[in-house]
Amino acid sequence: MSEKTLATKPRSDVVVLRPSRGWTTLNLRDLWVYRELVYFLTWRDVKVRYKQTVLGALWAILQPLLNMIVLTVIFGNLAKMATDNIPRPIFTFTALLPWGLFSKALSDAGRSMLASRAMITKVYFPRLIIPLASVMGGVVDFVIQLGILLIMMVYFKITPTSAIWTLPFFLLLALITALGFGLWLSALNVLYRDVGYIIPFLTQTWLLVTPVGYSVKAIPAQWQLVYALNPMVGVVEGFRWALLGTQNPPWAVLAVSVLISLTLLISGMYYFRRMERTFADMV
Repeated sequence: MSEKTLATKPRSDVVVLRPSRGWTTLNLRDLWVYRELVYFLTWRDVKVRYKQTVLGALWAILQPLLNMIVLTVIFGNLAKMATDNIPRPIFTFTALLPWGLFSKALSDAGRSMLASRAMITKVYFPRLIIPLASVMGGVVDFVIQLGILLIMMVYFKITPTSAIWTLPFFLLLALITALGFGLWLSALNVLYRDVGYIIPFLTQTWLLVTPVGYSVKAIPAQWQLVYALNPMVGVVEGFRWALLGTQNPPWAVLAVSVLISLTLLISGMYYFRRMERTFADMV
């Protein structure tokens, strides 16, 4: 083979990385190619979370229990709000499961890009993996808390409904909502560090407008669909329906919540991909 032929023959083992331009495609196939990295980053977050703590994984139990006590006092003893004939501890703790998963995932995803600045500036991988792994890390805590809820239901002699098989769907909806909003926050946090200070205020405010300590029936009927623009309304009410059978399936509320969650996810992925080219320079 001539020297000229060798010089012009393209090499198949070379990957050329170029910055994206405009509204690029999502390239979701890369997430599957780097699926092992998603697993290792998720497991790293789980291990680091309770490293050098006295109580360790017990914090996954204590945090929702303490929140349950506070919300029981505020919405039960003080506000006297109804719980659809469900014992208030069960009523509140059931809602705290998806809410705790969502709020933690949102906070971790929103700060994930700055927390992983060393990786971003040194090695190539799909940046979308970082907020995705941050969101998935809370599933371990959720499983532990679900076990505590089932023990509480045995104590109060409450049997889960036959719709318990739908819980994975509502779990997925909570993760989609957290990831969609987290992608927006994580990209914006790279550009504007103020976002990191806004996230705690955002989650606290979001808790008050989500029916965690009270029933969605407390909202006037004419405002139900408007209230459902908060996608966590459908998630929380879906959990209560699946486990406790508090009311008929909230199909209208759930449909609005699903639409909002998917909109947040798709728009968040496109915005994140558009801003991805600037992350290494900005962090």
